[in-house]
Parts: sequence; structure tokens; C-alpha cells
Amino acid sequence: MGSSHNLNDTAPSDAFLARFQNECPDGGVMSFERFMEIALYDPEVGYYRQSRPRVGYGDDTDFYTASTSGGIFGELIATAAEQLLDDVSPEDYTFVEIGAESDGGIMKDVPHRFHAVATLPLGAPLAIKGRCVVFSNELFDAQPCRRFIGRAGQWHKSGVTYSEGQLIEAVIEEPAAETYLPKNAPEGYRLDAPRAAVSLLEQIASQSWEGLFIACDYGKSWRELTEATPGGTTRAYYRHTQSNDLLARPGDQDLTCHVCWDWLSGTLQKHDFASPSLQSQESFLIHHAGPKIAEISTQEAANLSQRKLALMQLLHPAHLGQKFQVLHASRK
Repeated sequence: MGSSHNLNDTAPSDAFLARFQNECPDGGVMSFERFMEIALYDPEVGYYRQSRPRVGYGDDTDFYTASTSGGIFGELIATAAEQLLDDVSPEDYTFVEIGAESDGGIMKDVPHRFHAVATLPLGAPLAIKGRCVVFSNELFDAQPCRRFIGRAGQWHKSGVTYSEGQLIEAVIEEPAAETYLPKNAPEGYRLDAPRAAVSLLEQIASQSWEGLFIACDYGKSWRELTEATPGGTTRAYYRHTQSNDLLARPGDQDLTCHVCWDWLSGTLQKHDFASPSLQSQESFLIHHAGPKIAEISTQEAANLSQRKLALMQLLHPAHLGQKFQVLHASRK
């Protein structure tokens, strides 16, 4: 595993450097997508393979998510799922959470009406069958992305090389051949294409299950990614500090990029999911978990309790309510 670093120590650990150079000897260029895959998921040096806590509010964690709010998030998602199942009994469905960080996932200790709850940690084999509610929270933004740079009117892949004791960005000289790239390549524009997220959804949707798909994540349309984010969307998180230094302390900091909602919606439709719907997290919870929100608000009306604070964080536009979106669809 990678060694620990302080905020000012951004060099790769000896273990990561050995892993990098084993695949990319001195002078070679590794694609950014492959670098990100190793930095996040390599069995020995990957960020998500380390045993230290990643999620929470403590100084030794790197970020917080909706699940950090405690059981209230699970209560709201369970209520929303039951409503979206419409007249079908939730007792006939297994709630499957993919990419759960904590033991038990968002439904741990949460009363529910599902037949069973199953949690699949990041990297666990995907085996989904029967009637299911398949849920994820910040799963797809944690997948590697392809990074392109506009140079002289053409798109080129961004890469990583090792030189003079540090990892540095390198541009692969041969123009990129990906057919989905826009014809216009503005000089210096960085385009992050989250193709691995699509591949992961293909794995999920191609399995023989029916029911409801719910994904909470942050993303943009393909048009926004190609026209409105000139610096790209990939970011690093370390000790609750966001950074654009994507090559710093690899294996010890989180790397994340916005998903492309157009691509994910199209993948669901390809696999016979009906009418994928995208809403802000605030809108999704208010529309589909309104009774539970009202219940919590009424119970906690006399004071500003931890549950009410957690609810506000999940819904408020300045916190998680507008930062995150929810994509949901069903298949029979």
C-alpha cells in the first residue's frame, strides 16, 4: 500500500513508483486513464484498496457523502424506492447497494420492507439476478476517465510520465481516434470522458435482473463536458481539500470525475430500462420521499436535532441537494 503523506508531500510513494515503472519504464508515457485506474484500484497501491477510513468528517478522512449523514439517507432512499415501485410490493425485491463504503451500506440498521439487503463493495464481483432495487451512491464518479487535450485543432490523449523524480503530465503525440469526440478541439481544452463508468453500467444492466435502478452521483451532459468545462472535471480530494493536482500522492488521495448523464441514460435504454429520469437530489427526495421528510420534520419540530441537520444537508441546494443528481429507471 502507498505510504502516508502530509499535505505538502505530494511525491509518489516508493511502492507506487515501482508499480508505475513496472508498467511504464523510464521515458514511457502511460495514458491518464490507466494511471487513474492504478491510483484508485490497483490491489497493492490503489486508494480504494487501502484499509484506512476514507469517508467521514474526521481529519484522517478525505471526503464525506450523503451516506455520512447516517441512517436518514437510507430511510429516504427506501421510501423513494417503495414509491417508485408503485403498486408492486417491496417484499418481493432485494435491495442491492453497489460500491458500499461501510459495512452494511446505507440500509444498515434502517427499518425497511425489502425481502433482503445485499451490499457489494467496490471491486466485488457483480452478481445480480431476480427482482432487485439496484442502488449506488458516488459509484460512477469513482471510475477512471480518459483525458483529452485540444492541440492544433485536434484531440490528443493526456498521459503521465516519470521524469527527474516526479510524475508529470505528457501529451500523446498521435491524435486521438475515439469517434465520440467532437470535431472542434479548442486549444488547451481538457475533456474528461468517463467511459469506464459506461462500461461498469453495461456490466450491471446486462445481467438478468428486473426492477429499479437508482444512482446518486454528480455529472453533466455531454454538451456541458465538451463546451462548458475547459479545465476538465477530474479533481483530487485529500483530507477534505479539493485539488487540481491529479498526480500528487497517487494511491493516497481520491480522484473523481463527473459522469456523463447522456451516456448512462443511453446505456439504460439500450438494456430495456424505461424512461430514465434525471433529477437533482433535492428534487428526487422531495418528490419521492416526501412523506418521510414530513415525518422527520414533524418529529424534530421542537429542536434542531442531528437528524434535522442531516436532512438539511441532504436537501439544501448549498450542500448536497443541488451538487448531486439522481438517475433512476425501471425494467420489467
